[in-house]
Amino acid sequence: MEINTEIPWNEVALETAREVEKEVMPLFGTSKAGETMGENVSGDVTKYVDKVAEDVVLSRLQPLGVNVVSEEIGFIDNGSDYTVIVDPIDGSYNFAAGIPIFAFSFAVFKGRKPIYGAIYEFATKTFYEALPGEGAYMDGKPVKVGKPERGKEALSFYTRGRCLGLIERVKRVRVLGAIAVELTYLAKGALDGVLDIRNYVRTTDIAAGVLIAREAGAIVTDERGKELELRLDATSKTNVIAVNDRYLLDMILEELKNEP
Repeated sequence: MEINTEIPWNEVALETAREVEKEVMPLFGTSKAGETMGENVSGDVTKYVDKVAEDVVLSRLQPLGVNVVSEEIGFIDNGSDYTVIVDPIDGSYNFAAGIPIFAFSFAVFKGRKPIYGAIYEFATKTFYEALPGEGAYMDGKPVKVGKPERGKEALSFYTRGRCLGLIERVKRVRVLGAIAVELTYLAKGALDGVLDIRNYVRTTDIAAGVLIAREAGAIVTDERGKELELRLDATSKTNVIAVNDRYLLDMILEELKNEP
């Protein structure tokens, strides 16, 4: 049953992120945060902090009557036109280890169409948002991808031995451990590209980040260079290439094509 077609998604996202922040930040860098609570719907380990964060999110979203896709519990079908895809803490390993790179990721779809995306980076208290066709924002101010200098590109690159020739063609390769955060860094020009070709990331990891990056001018594709389509579930795994210009995309696709 549809209870409200005019939900203020920006308020819901920010309020939920701050509720999660209040509950989890006392656990930052503690052994308790990383305690194993079982497995999530994809077979990955659920950490204590993941469970605490997800419980906060579900209690906030349930009164809205929307469908929810969350990393730990999977798909909750409430028969709504709206589906919220949320990762309460992307980068929970970083969180438990005391590395301050992790974020709350929140994306809203009406049917299969994305209508809003938000990421809240806890350590910096930075709030990123995107509305399709209206741009990407950081704390209310528009952001755009940067223009890479050839030979000086900086990439965040998740690989399991694939496409290693790429490392010699760019200046910097980083792995920050929270792809939601890395996609916002691409959106604001701090990174030139983010790629994960391990067939590992799920929609919960990247839904909001892809929307924010695209609205900031990024090109986001699968490993074949086709526009990346997001599935509204918590289990399908995919590859993602997100870059700030076509030259970089073509370089990556060339290296993938030529790999042994």
